[in-house]
Amino acid sequence: MKIINCTPHDINAKVGDEIVTYKASGILPRVENCEKEVTVINGVPCVVSELGSVVGLPEPKTGTMYIVSRMVLDASERHDLLAPDSGKTAVRNEKGHILYVIRWIVQNPVNLT
Repeated sequence: MKIINCTPHDINAKVGDEIVTYKASGILPRVENCEKEVTVINGVPCVVSELGSVVGLPEPKTGTMYIVSRMVLDASERHDLLAPDSGKTAVRNEKGHILYVIRWIVQNPVNLT
């Protein structure tokens, strides 16, 4: 399976006994944001912010998965997206920075292997 990193930074993942680095590809999908003013409090407008469509994501390609941010993953219904699991299973250094992840987060897992 080919994996393309669509985040702004390299992602390290443990694969078996090795750490594999997925280099940033320069492809940066994002989620559009829709805002609607709902009220004014003490003269300051208040808005409701809603997630919109995902933009900038390559078209699906057979045999290819795309590493994206968790926000892009959550806003999409695609089956070919991965987000690094940066939660409690991520391996961190003494400063708390992620060294590598040991698993991916997926949505709608269909025929991923």
